[in-house]
Amino acid sequence: MDFKGLMVRFDLLRFTKFALVGGVGLVVNTVLLYLLTTYVFGERLYLAAAAISLEASILNNFLLNEYWTFRDRRGGKGFLTRMLKFHGSRIVGAATSLVILYVLTDLLGLYYLVSNLIAVLLGTAVNYLTSNFWVWQ
Repeated sequence: MDFKGLMVRFDLLRFTKFALVGGVGLVVNTVLLYLLTTYVFGERLYLAAAAISLEASILNNFLLNEYWTFRDRRGGKGFLTRMLKFHGSRIVGAATSLVILYVLTDLLGLYYLVSNLIAVLLGTAVNYLTSNFWVWQ
């Protein structure tokens, strides 16, 4: 696929929906982490709370993307297959973000918060591309 074909498939409206879903996922993750840490597990078990919060936000984002962002592409492989692919694609996006964060901060000497912003933006792009071209192809 050439660059023009890629841009046609990019679809700004779909990307905006995808980004909004990501914002909702961030809120779900943060609120659930706070609630689980404060009222269920306590601060000593914050990593357990974080793992549950992360999975809840991934499932939330999958469902919102499934029924809103990519609702016109739900045919084909099946719900469970798309959900598993979505989970896999989040690993790729997270790895991308972490590698970029490391390279920009430790190797290029950028301030870590600036590096993190760039890493999150590029990780979001990877998440969108894997969702658009792999999960909901």
